[in-house]
Amino acid sequence: MSTKVKQQYAFSRVMIYAVLISAAAVYLVPIYILLNTSLKSFEAATLRQLWVPALEPTFEPFLRAWSQLAPNFMNSIYLTIPATVISCILGSLNGYVFSKWRFRGADVLFVLVLFGMFIPYQSILIPLVQFLRSIGLYGSLGGLILTHIVYGIPITTLIFRNYYMEVPDSLLDASYIDGLGMFQAYLWIVFPISAPAFVVVIIWQFTNIWNEFLFAVTLTHRPSLQPITVALRNLAGSQIVEWNVQMAGAFLAALPTLAVFISLGKFFVRGLMAGSVKG
Repeated sequence: MSTKVKQQYAFSRVMIYAVLISAAAVYLVPIYILLNTSLKSFEAATLRQLWVPALEPTFEPFLRAWSQLAPNFMNSIYLTIPATVISCILGSLNGYVFSKWRFRGADVLFVLVLFGMFIPYQSILIPLVQFLRSIGLYGSLGGLILTHIVYGIPITTLIFRNYYMEVPDSLLDASYIDGLGMFQAYLWIVFPISAPAFVVVIIWQFTNIWNEFLFAVTLTHRPSLQPITVALRNLAGSQIVEWNVQMAGAFLAALPTLAVFISLGKFFVRGLMAGSVKG
């Protein structure tokens, strides 16, 4: 490789890194504002001093925010974990059926299931409330869990269906010859190789359910049952806005989704792209 080519290669790498670092800095600006403001006292946390570093950091805003958000934080845990797990399992079963079970009307039924992704939340609020009232789940975490499970089925079905399309039919045919039934083949052959798809769906569902606000504020009218997104809104107060406490509360509310993405993020793109060619 000539000296000129080496110089061009080095220059191109420097430019690429410069662009990436600049983009990362832009995306990290909100994080800086969030943490910087949450570490300030009430007097220092003003809009005029938004960019000024916290010269005398304090954790009092975090303690105050946590004291108010702790019960609602646990409500979000009780809501998000079962809703995510159940919607993942149902989406996996649906995706397996739609990808490996040939029956009349399967394509039409699959399209109808996917149609649920395009129904706006606002358009079904009134019938949803009436339905939950009729089955005795309105105003409870159970009703909110059921809502998120049903609303998560279309996207989880699509992701698992595309993933299972790459599983060779010959592998399942061999299991049938060995005496396994359809769902036994799913349990012993398909399910153990579904980790990449489950990672994608877990990150997707956990993030959406944890951050969702409209269903949370509509279907849980009692403050003791409201998730953290609703409680976070209540931190705003009525007359005096404590920016440091609000920012601390927002950071605490974002920690679980951040932890899930950091721990599973390296598998996210791999699982998301699985089945993209055949699906």
